[in-house]
Amino acid sequence: MKQKVLISACLLGVECRYDGQHCKREFLIEKQNDFEFIPVCPEELGGLPTPRPPAEIQSNGRVETQDGVDVSAQYSEGAEKAFEFVKNHDVKLAYLKSRSPMCGCGEIYDGSFSGKKKDGDGILARLLKSKGIKIIPVD
Repeated sequence: MKQKVLISACLLGVECRYDGQHCKREFLIEKQNDFEFIPVCPEELGGLPTPRPPAEIQSNGRVETQDGVDVSAQYSEGAEKAFEFVKNHDVKLAYLKSRSPMCGCGEIYDGSFSGKKKDGDGILARLLKSKGIKIIPVD
């Protein structure tokens, strides 16, 4: 039986990024022989459309779009729904898209929409870490 692994759906070629694109990584496609991937787009699970305005975590912890719209509730809901997959499938490992305000692990954008980065975790990454799930960030 293959190990079940949560993965950002965009890494498998699903066009669910904020800009309607994907960021498919061939090395992960090849790992499908070794793992049973559970692809999720937590932003979509939280009710956000694709495409959608870019969002970043602000210094106050809220997630806002570049136009200042607070989407924190949708990010929290999406993270919780993604975590349901983790619980229901006994997932212990996740491959998540780096620097995302949802999936970023260890480094995220700083909230200024200038491309500057800072240490930190996205909403889902923070939740998974708190539950002991190992995260492998993928550029």
